[in-house]
Amino acid sequence: MTTRLTAEYLLPDLTEEERERAERVESVLPTLREAALEADACGEFPPGHVKTLAEAGLLGLVVPVEYGGLGGGLRDLAATTYALGTACGSTALAYFFHCSASSRGLLPLAAIDAGVYEDHEVEVVRAFAEKVLFAMGRDKRLLANFASEAVKASTANVLINTTARRTEGGWLLNGEKSFGCLSGTADHYLVTVRREDVEGIDGLSLALVARDSEGIRPRARWNGLGMRASDNHGLVMEDCFVADADALTVPGAFTRATQMSRGSWVGNQVAIAAIYAGIARGAWEYAFGRTMSATFADTGKPIASSPMHQVLVGNGEEALAEAHLWLRRQIDLEASDPPILPKPEVVASWKLAKGAICERSFSVAVDALKMCGTSGALMDNIIGRAVRDTSMGLVQAFPAERGRLDMAKMLVEKESWAGLTTSDTFARTPARAGARREEG
Repeated sequence: MTTRLTAEYLLPDLTEEERERAERVESVLPTLREAALEADACGEFPPGHVKTLAEAGLLGLVVPVEYGGLGGGLRDLAATTYALGTACGSTALAYFFHCSASSRGLLPLAAIDAGVYEDHEVEVVRAFAEKVLFAMGRDKRLLANFASEAVKASTANVLINTTARRTEGGWLLNGEKSFGCLSGTADHYLVTVRREDVEGIDGLSLALVARDSEGIRPRARWNGLGMRASDNHGLVMEDCFVADADALTVPGAFTRATQMSRGSWVGNQVAIAAIYAGIARGAWEYAFGRTMSATFADTGKPIASSPMHQVLVGNGEEALAEAHLWLRRQIDLEASDPPILPKPEVVASWKLAKGAICERSFSVAVDALKMCGTSGALMDNIIGRAVRDTSMGLVQAFPAERGRLDMAKMLVEKESWAGLTTSDTFARTPARAGARREEG
């Protein structure tokens, strides 16, 4: 009988090729699990994990084979982050932020194939996209993807205030990124900026910046409640130079590329939610195993057999199953070929799915805490980490309440928050800051 892989608890219908990639993931789980306790206590991404992931070929999981990757897709990414989450949520989150950089290569290439660029733009766009993909696949480089900033807009998920100013041979970057894993750890940072000389969202651009570049550094140390070992410190850029060859600054090029996403703006966001469900599964298996193996002194029966524990078992199993169902549905909507639903309906589904998955994952972690009692309520065991780590899913990207409201706005008012906007767009015409809504 074939051994059941962790990924198959989420996606039981893996293809032969997907299963081969999932076996690579399974091979690294013991190493990640062993390091999870110390990594959480120190609040640092274990440097040895980079080698572990690279040697397994996983840095190129979602990079096409022609660029040196494994050729996986969204199903692979979600299955992988789920499996990694069962071992170490922080590693899973950091890994996702590496893999999400691939969208900055894949979407522009898809846009080229779709003919959305002018002939004179194609060469520049292709060169940048391939640079990103070769770095992740062939060169096994660790990338970190930075968009979010501390400044916020009332009409968009992310407001880009970081600027790119023209200088000889390239661009000078100035600004601060508040969220993004692998600060100080990744080989290169993939940074979303706005050109100072181009108005509105057409000024949105991308820059690939080496970690040791002059003028770039992590922000103050992040002392997070959960996901503590993801090196989520953010970035500060002060006249950081990036060469023309390492930037995609063609006006509107990045924005047009995002239109190729099947889901919300740059796609693949469902793989973040999969992390929290994986963390929940890890905690649930621990709690169930613990209460089944421990027995009452007077009856000899498992502690799990008590009426209270059986209620918790039922609640936990239900919540975990619901998280899996939401994940599978959203993955199907974003990965099916041909598409099952039009993109606006896929995006609307994601607005609900993200919150539903994360709320249920947190609920499972809390039930696991209750099952294990006071003796299991420790900061440094899997239960303590799971409660803290899954709580971050309640606030990351957007809370469930925001998602439900946004979905309602899409149905009632035919619009929603934009994926990205820029500070000059917002300041110049506030009413139009969300004009280009959740298109990609």
